[in-house]
Amino acid sequence: MKFYNLVIKYRPYIAIVVLALAILTNIYAGFWPSFLLYLIAVILIFSYFFFGPLRLIQEYMETGDMDGAEKVLNSIKYPNLLYKPIRSVYYTLKGNIAMMKQDFAGAEKNMKKGLDLGMPMKEAEGASLLQMGMLSMQKNDIRQAESYIRQSLRKGLPDKENQAAAYLQLCSIMMTKREFRAAKEFFRKAKSLKATTPQIVDQIKQIEKYISRIPG
Repeated sequence: MKFYNLVIKYRPYIAIVVLALAILTNIYAGFWPSFLLYLIAVILIFSYFFFGPLRLIQEYMETGDMDGAEKVLNSIKYPNLLYKPIRSVYYTLKGNIAMMKQDFAGAEKNMKKGLDLGMPMKEAEGASLLQMGMLSMQKNDIRQAESYIRQSLRKGLPDKENQAAAYLQLCSIMMTKREFRAAKEFFRKAKSLKATTPQIVDQIKQIEKYISRIPG
Protein backbone atom coordinates (compact mmCIF):
# COMPACT_ATOMS: atom_id res chain seq x y z
CA MET A 1 0.00 0.00 0.00
CA LYS A 2 2.82 2.42 0.90
CA PHE A 3 4.57 1.57 -2.35
CA TYR A 4 1.37 2.28 -4.31
CA ASN A 5 0.97 5.62 -2.51
CA LEU A 6 4.57 6.51 -3.38
CA VAL A 7 3.85 5.74 -7.05
CA ILE A 8 0.79 8.00 -6.93
CA LYS A 9 2.70 10.77 -5.17
CA TYR A 10 5.66 10.77 -7.57
CA ARG A 11 3.75 9.65 -10.68
CA PRO A 12 4.63 12.68 -12.88
CA TYR A 13 8.36 12.30 -12.17
CA ILE A 14 8.24 8.55 -12.72
CA ALA A 15 6.41 9.17 -16.02
CA ILE A 16 9.15 11.58 -17.16
CA VAL A 17 11.90 9.07 -16.31
CA VAL A 18 10.07 6.20 -18.04
CA LEU A 19 9.39 8.38 -21.09
CA ALA A 20 13.07 9.32 -21.30
CA LEU A 21 14.03 5.64 -21.12
CA ALA A 22 11.48 4.87 -23.82
CA ILE A 23 12.97 7.52 -26.14
CA LEU A 24 16.51 6.24 -25.54
CA THR A 25 15.43 2.66 -26.16
CA ASN A 26 13.63 3.77 -29.31
CA ILE A 27 16.77 5.50 -30.60
CA TYR A 28 19.17 2.63 -29.89
CA ALA A 29 16.97 -0.47 -30.24
CA GLY A 30 13.92 0.56 -32.27
CA PHE A 31 10.25 1.21 -31.55
CA TRP A 32 9.01 -2.24 -30.51
CA PRO A 33 11.54 -2.78 -27.70
CA SER A 34 10.53 0.65 -26.37
CA PHE A 35 6.77 0.13 -26.82
CA LEU A 36 6.12 -1.14 -23.26
CA LEU A 37 7.97 1.83 -21.76
CA TYR A 38 5.93 4.26 -23.89
CA LEU A 39 2.75 2.50 -22.77
CA ILE A 40 3.69 2.74 -19.08
CA ALA A 41 4.54 6.45 -19.46
CA VAL A 42 1.20 7.15 -21.18
CA ILE A 43 -0.73 5.26 -18.48
CA LEU A 44 1.05 7.18 -15.72
CA ILE A 45 0.39 10.56 -17.36
CA PHE A 46 -3.22 9.68 -18.15
CA SER A 47 -3.94 8.47 -14.60
CA TYR A 48 -2.29 11.59 -13.14
CA PHE A 49 -4.75 13.90 -14.90
CA PHE A 50 -7.79 11.57 -15.00
CA PHE A 51 -7.74 10.14 -11.48
CA GLY A 52 -5.52 12.60 -9.62
CA PRO A 53 -3.88 11.96 -6.23
CA LEU A 54 -7.10 11.83 -4.17
CA ARG A 55 -6.22 8.40 -2.79
CA LEU A 56 -3.43 10.08 -0.81
CA ILE A 57 -5.99 12.19 1.07
CA GLN A 58 -7.43 9.16 2.88
CA GLU A 59 -4.37 8.77 5.11
CA TYR A 60 -4.41 12.45 6.05
CA MET A 61 -8.15 12.42 6.76
CA GLU A 62 -7.85 9.34 8.98
CA THR A 63 -5.17 11.04 11.10
CA GLY A 64 -6.98 14.39 11.16
CA ASP A 65 -4.21 16.14 9.25
CA MET A 66 -6.36 18.61 7.32
CA ASP A 67 -3.34 20.70 6.27
CA GLY A 68 -1.86 17.62 4.59
CA ALA A 69 -5.18 16.86 2.90
CA GLU A 70 -5.43 20.46 1.69
CA LYS A 71 -1.90 20.29 0.23
CA VAL A 72 -2.90 17.22 -1.81
CA LEU A 73 -6.01 19.01 -3.09
CA ASN A 74 -3.99 22.11 -3.97
CA SER A 75 -1.56 19.96 -5.96
CA ILE A 76 -4.35 19.28 -8.48
CA LYS A 77 -3.84 22.03 -11.06
CA TYR A 78 -6.40 20.91 -13.64
CA PRO A 79 -9.48 19.61 -11.77
CA ASN A 80 -11.65 19.83 -14.89
CA LEU A 81 -9.63 16.95 -16.37
CA LEU A 82 -10.54 14.63 -13.48
CA TYR A 83 -13.01 11.79 -14.05
CA LYS A 84 -16.46 13.21 -13.22
CA PRO A 85 -17.16 11.26 -9.96
CA ILE A 86 -13.63 12.01 -8.74
CA ARG A 87 -14.07 15.68 -9.65
CA SER A 88 -17.24 15.69 -7.55
CA VAL A 89 -15.34 14.26 -4.56
CA TYR A 90 -12.56 16.82 -5.13
CA TYR A 91 -14.96 19.77 -4.86
CA THR A 92 -16.79 18.22 -1.91
CA LEU A 93 -13.52 17.77 0.01
CA LYS A 94 -12.52 21.36 -0.80
CA GLY A 95 -15.91 22.46 0.53
CA ASN A 96 -15.47 20.43 3.73
CA ILE A 97 -12.04 21.92 4.39
CA ALA A 98 -13.30 25.43 3.66
CA MET A 99 -16.16 24.87 6.11
CA MET A 100 -13.74 23.71 8.82
CA LYS A 101 -11.78 26.94 8.25
CA GLN A 102 -15.08 28.87 8.50
CA ASP A 103 -14.76 30.04 4.91
CA PHE A 104 -18.49 29.67 4.35
CA ALA A 105 -18.55 31.34 0.93
CA GLY A 106 -15.81 29.02 -0.35
CA ALA A 107 -17.50 26.00 1.24
CA GLU A 108 -20.84 26.76 -0.42
CA LYS A 109 -19.22 27.38 -3.81
CA ASN A 110 -17.28 24.11 -3.82
CA MET A 111 -20.08 21.98 -2.37
CA LYS A 112 -22.49 23.24 -5.01
CA LYS A 113 -20.00 22.23 -7.71
CA GLY A 114 -19.73 18.77 -6.15
CA LEU A 115 -23.51 18.34 -5.98
CA ASP A 116 -24.01 19.59 -9.54
CA LEU A 117 -21.56 16.96 -10.79
CA GLY A 118 -23.43 14.20 -8.94
CA MET A 119 -22.07 12.29 -5.96
CA PRO A 120 -20.82 8.71 -6.42
CA MET A 121 -22.75 7.55 -3.31
CA LYS A 122 -26.17 8.70 -2.15
CA GLU A 123 -25.01 8.89 1.49
CA ALA A 124 -22.24 11.26 0.43
CA GLU A 125 -24.79 13.37 -1.44
CA GLY A 126 -26.99 13.43 1.65
CA ALA A 127 -24.08 14.57 3.82
CA SER A 128 -23.24 17.36 1.37
CA LEU A 129 -26.86 18.50 1.28
CA LEU A 130 -26.91 18.58 5.08
CA GLN A 131 -23.81 20.77 5.12
CA MET A 132 -25.39 23.03 2.51
CA GLY A 133 -28.40 23.30 4.81
CA MET A 134 -26.17 24.31 7.71
CA LEU A 135 -24.46 26.90 5.53
CA SER A 136 -27.88 28.32 4.66
CA MET A 137 -28.66 28.46 8.38
CA GLN A 138 -25.47 30.51 8.86
CA LYS A 139 -26.85 32.99 6.32
CA ASN A 140 -30.29 32.95 7.98
CA ASP A 141 -31.81 31.61 4.77
CA ILE A 142 -34.32 29.40 6.61
CA ARG A 143 -36.33 28.39 3.57
CA GLN A 144 -33.29 27.18 1.63
CA ALA A 145 -31.88 25.49 4.74
CA GLU A 146 -35.09 23.51 5.26
CA SER A 147 -35.10 22.44 1.61
CA TYR A 148 -31.50 21.20 1.71
CA ILE A 149 -31.92 19.35 5.03
CA ARG A 150 -35.12 17.61 3.94
CA GLN A 151 -33.35 16.55 0.74
CA SER A 152 -30.43 15.22 2.78
CA LEU A 153 -32.76 12.95 4.77
CA ARG A 154 -34.45 11.71 1.59
CA LYS A 155 -31.11 10.91 -0.03
CA GLY A 156 -29.88 9.18 3.12
CA LEU A 157 -27.22 10.12 5.65
CA PRO A 158 -24.20 7.95 6.50
CA ASP A 159 -24.80 7.53 10.26
CA LYS A 160 -27.04 8.31 13.22
CA GLU A 161 -24.95 11.32 14.21
CA ASN A 162 -25.67 13.06 10.90
CA GLN A 163 -29.33 12.05 11.05
CA ALA A 164 -29.67 13.46 14.56
CA ALA A 165 -27.98 16.70 13.44
CA ALA A 166 -30.44 16.97 10.53
CA TYR A 167 -33.49 16.46 12.77
CA LEU A 168 -32.20 18.99 15.30
CA GLN A 169 -31.73 21.56 12.54
CA LEU A 170 -35.29 20.93 11.35
CA CYS A 171 -36.51 21.20 14.95
CA SER A 172 -34.82 24.62 15.20
CA ILE A 173 -36.33 25.72 11.87
CA MET A 174 -39.84 24.63 12.91
CA MET A 175 -39.54 26.58 16.16
CA THR A 176 -38.48 29.65 14.18
CA LYS A 177 -41.57 29.16 12.00
CA ARG A 178 -43.68 28.60 15.16
CA GLU A 179 -44.70 25.16 13.94
CA PHE A 180 -44.32 23.69 17.40
CA ARG A 181 -45.91 20.29 16.81
CA ALA A 182 -43.50 19.60 13.96
CA ALA A 183 -40.60 20.91 16.09
CA LYS A 184 -41.44 18.43 18.86
CA GLU A 185 -41.67 15.56 16.38
CA PHE A 186 -38.27 16.33 14.87
CA PHE A 187 -36.80 16.64 18.38
CA ARG A 188 -38.26 13.24 19.32
CA LYS A 189 -36.66 11.69 16.22
CA ALA A 190 -33.29 13.29 17.00
CA LYS A 191 -33.35 12.10 20.62
CA SER A 192 -34.38 8.54 19.67
CA LEU A 193 -31.20 8.14 17.61
CA LYS A 194 -29.11 8.31 20.82
CA ALA A 195 -26.28 10.28 19.25
CA THR A 196 -22.97 10.33 21.13
CA THR A 197 -21.26 13.34 19.53
CA PRO A 198 -20.76 15.84 22.43
CA GLN A 199 -22.03 18.79 20.42
CA ILE A 200 -25.26 16.99 19.48
CA VAL A 201 -25.75 15.60 23.01
CA ASP A 202 -25.35 19.11 24.45
CA GLN A 203 -27.78 20.56 21.88
CA ILE A 204 -30.38 17.94 22.80
CA LYS A 205 -30.00 18.77 26.51
CA GLN A 206 -30.40 22.49 25.81
CA ILE A 207 -33.54 22.04 23.69
CA GLU A 208 -35.03 19.55 26.16
CA LYS A 209 -35.06 22.22 28.88
CA TYR A 210 -37.76 24.24 27.20
CA ILE A 211 -39.37 22.24 24.36
CA SER A 212 -41.83 20.54 26.71
CA ARG A 213 -43.12 23.97 27.76
CA ILE A 214 -43.95 25.21 24.26
CA PRO A 215 -47.48 24.68 22.91
CA GLY A 216 -48.38 22.03 20.32
